[in-house]
Amino acid sequence: MSAKHLVAWVVTLAVLLALDMVWLGVVAKDMYQQGMSGLMSPNPRLGFAAVFYLAYPIGLLVFAIVPGLRAGGTMQATLMGGLFGLFCYGTYDLTNLAVVRDWPVALSFIDMAWGTLVSGAAAAAGAAALHRFARH
Repeated sequence: MSAKHLVAWVVTLAVLLALDMVWLGVVAKDMYQQGMSGLMSPNPRLGFAAVFYLAYPIGLLVFAIVPGLRAGGTMQATLMGGLFGLFCYGTYDLTNLAVVRDWPVALSFIDMAWGTLVSGAAAAAGAAALHRFARH
C-alpha cells in the first residue's frame, strides 16, 4: 500500500469510526437494544469489531474510492461507497432476516440505510484525502 493509500485508509477509518460511534453509541443505541435485545451479547467481542473496522475501509478503497476517482472524481467515489455499503450491510441484514428467528425487519432496513450513508460519507472523505494527497 502506498503512502497516499495509507492516508486515504486512515481518513476513511476515522470517519467511519466517528460516525459509527455516534450512531451506535448515541443516536440508535436504544433502537438496536430494543430490536435485538434477546440476540445481543452482554459482552461484545471487540476483537471481531476491530477486524471489521480495520478491513472495511480497505474494501471501500478497493471497490469505491480508487475506482470512483478514476471514473469521475469524489462524487463518483461517494456514490460507489454508498452502494458498497448498501450491498455489504444488505448482505448482513437480509441474510439475518432469512435465517435468524425474530430478526427485526424494520431495524434491518434502517441498518441498511445507515450502511449506505456511513459508507458513502467515509468514501467521500477517503476520496478527498486521496485526491488531495495525490496532487502533492
